Amino acid sequence: MYRAKIEVSLKPGHSDPEGQMTEQSLKELKFSANKVNVSKVYTITFEAKNKQDAQQTIEEMCKKLLANPTKDNYTYTIEEEK
Repeated sequence: MYRAKIEVSLKPGHSDPEGQMTEQSLKELKFSANKVNVSKVYTITFEAKNKQDAQQTIEEMCKKLLANPTKDNYTYTIEEEK
């Protein structure tokens, strides 16, 4: 069993309305916020034969569903479950 933590964020130049709204709300609450970017984090536990197979599986998940290659970047870490 493996556990992956995947962070999906917008590529530079793409609109982030949720981040902009959060920034505005923080300023209204008198917090100093110069820029807010919103990302999604997925934690997925799954079976794989080995670490290389696990990495390939995560790449496929990201490319097919979790991230839009036109507008999103993604990073991930994979750990073996004990």
